[in-house]
Parts: sequence; C-alpha cells; structure tokens
Amino acid sequence: MDILKSYIFGDPLHFKKEHGVCLAGKTVVVNKIGRIEMEENLRIWNDAKRIVVKVGSSLVTNEGHGVDTEAIARWTAQIAKLQEMGKQVVWVSSGAVAEGMARLGWPKRPKKMHELQAAAAVGQMGIVEAYEKSFERYDIRTAQILLTHADLADRERYLNARQTLTTLLDLKVVPIINENDTVVTNEIKVGDNDTLGALVTNLIDADVLVILTDQIGLFTADPRSNPEAKLVEVGEAGDPIYEAMAGGAGSSIGKGGMQTKVLAAKRAARSGASTVIASGRIPDVLVRLAQGESIGTLLKTDRKPMSARSQWMADHLQLKGKLVIDEGAVEAVRKGKSLLPVGVKAVIGDFLRGEIIQVVDQNDKEICRGMINYGSDESRRIMGLHSDEVVEELGYLEQRELIHQDNMVVMNK
Repeated sequence: MDILKSYIFGDPLHFKKEHGVCLAGKTVVVNKIGRIEMEENLRIWNDAKRIVVKVGSSLVTNEGHGVDTEAIARWTAQIAKLQEMGKQVVWVSSGAVAEGMARLGWPKRPKKMHELQAAAAVGQMGIVEAYEKSFERYDIRTAQILLTHADLADRERYLNARQTLTTLLDLKVVPIINENDTVVTNEIKVGDNDTLGALVTNLIDADVLVILTDQIGLFTADPRSNPEAKLVEVGEAGDPIYEAMAGGAGSSIGKGGMQTKVLAAKRAARSGASTVIASGRIPDVLVRLAQGESIGTLLKTDRKPMSARSQWMADHLQLKGKLVIDEGAVEAVRKGKSLLPVGVKAVIGDFLRGEIIQVVDQNDKEICRGMINYGSDESRRIMGLHSDEVVEELGYLEQRELIHQDNMVVMNK
C-alpha cells in the first residue's frame, strides 16, 4: 500500500493533505483505498451471508414529508437482488414517528412522551404498509417486529427473539424491525435505531451491518461547516479516534447522529461484524456494496466474536447497579478470574440477584459486567470481606463469588 500522507483538521504538517489524516499520532485512511483494503472489502462481502441494514428517518420519510415510496421501492428492489445473491437481510427501519408527524400535520418533533408514542402508533401503520406493498412486487414476504431494550435484556425473551428472526430468515422472509416507540419508556428504550441495528446484528450473528444515512460516510470533521473535511473510507471499528471525529445529531427528524453510528459499529464488532456507513441515496448502494465496491465508510473488525451469552451481557444498555473494585480485583478480572467480595470498595444502585450489573475501577472506567450472585443489600454487607467472613455476616454462603467468571464479560482489557 502507498505511504499515506497526513494532516490535522486542515492544519498542514510537513506532508501533503490529499490522502490521509493524522490524529493523536495515528494515521487514518481517507479518500485513498489501497489494493489490500479493496481486496479485504471484497472478502468481507463475499463471506457475508447475513446482513442487517438500518435506514434513517430522513430517508424513509423524505426529510419528514411522509413515507417516500419511491425510495422504499428502490431499496426493496436491491434486497430482492441480495436474496438472489444468497444473502439474508434484516431491515431496521426508522420513520414511524416522522411518518406520524406528517400524517398528524405536526411540523416539529414533539418532546412529550405521550405525543411521541401517539405519532409512532399512527406512523407505524404507514411504514409497514409501504414496505409490504413494495415487497409484494418481488413475491417476498415481510414480518414486522417491534422491540424494546427490555426484550433484549431478558434472557428468555432475547433467545425467543433470536429464534424467531433466524426462522424468518430461513423462510426467506424479510424482518422489518423498529423500536416499539408506542409503549417504550426511558427505562426500557434502546434510544436510537443505529444502536438497535447493532443489537440486532449481535442478536442474530450477522456478518455486516449497513447504516444508510443522508451523509456519504464518516468525515474527519463536519463537512457542512469545514471545507477541509475528508471522507474516512476504511478504519477499525472501536478505535476511539472515530468517536472524536463524530459530531452530534444530524437532523431534526431523527434521533441519531454520526456518533451513534460510530458507536454502533463498535458494538457490532463484538459479534465479529464489520459496519458500513453510507448514503442511502446512492443508486443501488446495497447491491454495489455486496459486489465489493467501496462506498462510504467501512469500519472493519478482526476481533474474535464474543460468545452469544457474552454478547447478551455486553449489550445491556441500562444496568441497575454498579460495583467499584480495587486494583487487585481489576487485575484478577482481566486475567479471567471471578470477582470476589473482598475486592469490592463500593456498591451503587439497587438490584436483585441474577441481574446484570456493571463493574468499574476507582476511576469509574468500566472493567466488566456480569450476573450478580447477591442482591444490592447483601452485596453492601459483604463487600470487602473474605469468604469465611461472608458466612459470619450473612449466616450462609450462597456463592463464593459476587460474579462468577462464567457469568462475566470483560469490557476493557
């Protein structure tokens, strides 16, 4: 591969700017794909059998003016071609609230929860109807699945959702997924469909997550305000440099911005999936990607996939409690050992035995998360104690470990 050039957000160094960007001492590929990257991109797509595609609200509803049936027709035609290529596709579609706003004549996104839920209920009808009619042209059946974080946090419901989705895919049905905004509350919401797309990617062990947006990809700076911004064409999912590049929300119609997309790529990498961020307005974008063409930003991963159980624990977005542990416990956990009460310095929150909780060091950096063997009240009583002291304090010993290594996933190594 050619030697990359570099620059820092428009400030010239002793290299030219055209081909790369150097941030925090790292060189990031922009606007120049080498032969190795092109071959790897083709390999990723040739190997990909199961694909999750997330499409944003502004694309589905033509910037909030109502369901864009022409755009949906273009996407369904592409999905039909993907199925002919032997690919399974799950479609994560935003747009219910935006479509409801259009039907109700609301010019701005409401802020009150009950109004958002009402708009979602009205809009979901139009979204599903538009997809169903469009897929009928290709004799492809569709299925509507509405999820909340509570569905994915409960182990039994998680496994049921996984089995349902894989069954639908085996039947060559295209699942159309959205968050269940009509009933969702702050306590059970995923929050945005970029995150939902990543959660679904992990749920079904998809190979690639494609996030279609109104931007052509991830830039080194906001291209709307910085003419020096360059497109990042390939990078490693989870590299914090890309989180620094990403800005805030992209439009008044949806909830996600580029940052949620970068974080979604990081989350999807846990199951070994690469992520593409690309414009949904590019003709035949999905088919061209599947043929190995480089479009938008590819955030790839070489990480070994987590086990399904570890993914389930890692994908909990809302945790009931937190344990603060000392340096000795941090080192033990990172070596794959169980967490014992003696290493715990503080217990935060209220939780029950069997719930997934977060474990942090004394600087509040997340170390792991896992299934707790004691409730919060008991955990407070036994923190800092050795096993024999636990028996004296509680009168019994349920488990030696607060979190057993088999029920734990290390988040930062």
